[in-house]
Amino acid sequence: MSRYLLHHRHLARECGVVFASFRGHDSPLRHRPAIATCPFGGHEIWWTVDAPTAQHALDLLPFYVAQRTSASAVGDVPIP
Repeated sequence: MSRYLLHHRHLARECGVVFASFRGHDSPLRHRPAIATCPFGGHEIWWTVDAPTAQHALDLLPFYVAQRTSASAVGDVPIP
């Protein structure tokens, strides 16, 4: 299983739609904290998820959100 960083961006006027779209999507990301800039005017959200592929990681999101999200494989790297 690989780890992915999901990075989502939306416009300020889309904030309500983004959060409401989770209500109709069965996902383990619901009711779980995410890092977001929405309260500060940035309108970006990040999740770290484990999934076999990038597409499987994106499938954890509602379609509306996934369309505006990138999935990058990530892992722990020792920093000297």
